[in-house]
Amino acid sequence: MIQLGAAKVIHTGAAKVIQVADNWGILCRKAEDPLRRRKDMHDLQELVRQHRMGTRVREAARVLGMSPNTHLYYREVLGEAGLLDGSADALPDLSVLRAVVPQRIPRQQVSTASRWYEQVKALVCRGIQPRGIYDRLRMDHTDFDASYDAIKRLSHALRREAPVRAEDVVIPVTTAAGEVAQVDFGYAGKIVDPTSGKPRRAWVFVMVLGHSRHLYAEVVFDQTVGTWLDLHAHAFAAWGGTPRTVVPDNLKAAVVRAAFGVDEDAEAQRDYRELARFFGFRIDPTPPRSPEKKGKVERAVAYVCRFLATRDPQADLRRVNAELARWNQDIASQRIHGTTGRMPATVFHDEERARLLPLPPARYERITWRKAKVHRDAHVQFQRRFYSVPWEYLGKEAWIRASVTEVEIRIDDVRVAVHSRNGVGLRSTLPRHLPEYRVDLAERSPTVWRERAVALGPEVAAWVDEQWSGDTTVSALKRIQASILFLETLPPERAERVCARARAFGMTRLAELRNVVARGLDQRDLPHPEVAPAPGLPSTPRYARAIGELFLRHAEVNRGWQ
Repeated sequence: MIQLGAAKVIHTGAAKVIQVADNWGILCRKAEDPLRRRKDMHDLQELVRQHRMGTRVREAARVLGMSPNTHLYYREVLGEAGLLDGSADALPDLSVLRAVVPQRIPRQQVSTASRWYEQVKALVCRGIQPRGIYDRLRMDHTDFDASYDAIKRLSHALRREAPVRAEDVVIPVTTAAGEVAQVDFGYAGKIVDPTSGKPRRAWVFVMVLGHSRHLYAEVVFDQTVGTWLDLHAHAFAAWGGTPRTVVPDNLKAAVVRAAFGVDEDAEAQRDYRELARFFGFRIDPTPPRSPEKKGKVERAVAYVCRFLATRDPQADLRRVNAELARWNQDIASQRIHGTTGRMPATVFHDEERARLLPLPPARYERITWRKAKVHRDAHVQFQRRFYSVPWEYLGKEAWIRASVTEVEIRIDDVRVAVHSRNGVGLRSTLPRHLPEYRVDLAERSPTVWRERAVALGPEVAAWVDEQWSGDTTVSALKRIQASILFLETLPPERAERVCARARAFGMTRLAELRNVVARGLDQRDLPHPEVAPAPGLPSTPRYARAIGELFLRHAEVNRGWQ
């Protein structure tokens, strides 16, 4: 009988527990080492039974799938342990065979981390990750010789061997008809874009009803919030109703990372909630890193992707979606489901469709929420257009709630402005949102300002036309705006005289008009028509003396007056 020393445990990457005898002398064979892999104890139990039944060695080896040498080796080991004798009806227990027949692996398969088993186990029990364990052992032991990969394999093996906890047990959830739908995206590969004719990355959207396993699938080119919302509406329309609860994956588009808590993606969160309120369903997000809690849609996505892998590589998106819809109707919905044992289409039509929530009577219109800041011009920007808010909110953070026809702006949860989304131009400005004395400056149409000039008188209108005849820039518009606003503060007769004098002396700036009024020059008679400005003078001379005095002096010099 072989004398075996106390067995010890060595953990390797692939094997969990390997019993190694201290005395290896008799176990090593040159011709054939039968212990290069762990032998099934059931085979050894059958070997004992065959021996006790008197089966010849070669016949027993053939039945057991062993070579004769391997068969003889095990008979020798079991015979010295006294296990070959006895009745064929009372075979030794598997645990007895396992204790008697030692197991070992080739030297090249022995883990370099085996000698550090206890230290690694202690750190794993503390929740330390493999990288931290590796670094700690390198620091604490100068003779540490294990590789990082070996430590990682050993750590994972120890975690797998950890005792099963009660919370590890998964309880299958049976959902009632019309109660739950699970939703997810899966990568569909590259599909030809019918617009550009070029292949693009595509994803398949899958929503599956938990009771019937009836599904809706559609291929798209993006996972944006808008696409996500529209696909929900498409699925509900295809089913003719809405489930009471939707369980989305932990996607950004699904707004699930913190759908009902603090999350930086609150814009998409509000978009998704608007959809849920419109259709009347409840959002029950999947916890992060918990795919098993939405296993129905996980398997459905894999099932759909297997079909999409068979598509024609040259097919465009429209053709792929048409084939996908036909496959879903004729094959996926008509198959016998592996879990329910029934056809999804039959269960859906017989039991689930009537239990879905009815669709709202109104057509779904996507509601978009965006966060914005009130600019210094009392406007917020949304999709390349600017919408005004009361000027008292400059610098505030605002929320924009946009439908197809309307843009609503809220600050501190209070609605402060509503605009039409179908306006013309880049800006939608309500006059009441600007300071009273600056409302007129928001009007940028030259036609409006000329009409206001005509209302003051012909001289004012003529002066305005002269300013615009040579300058149509924004600066000219601002100059004319300020001048007309100033002239409107004067009596119409005086505004006419001021502009007449400005035309006579080539005045173009607001400061010059103010100077005429301040000095009362508009009350003086205009110079004789024969006194004309000398040619070559600038259009807007700048001197300390009044422009009229300069022209009169110039005329006197030209006539030879001393």
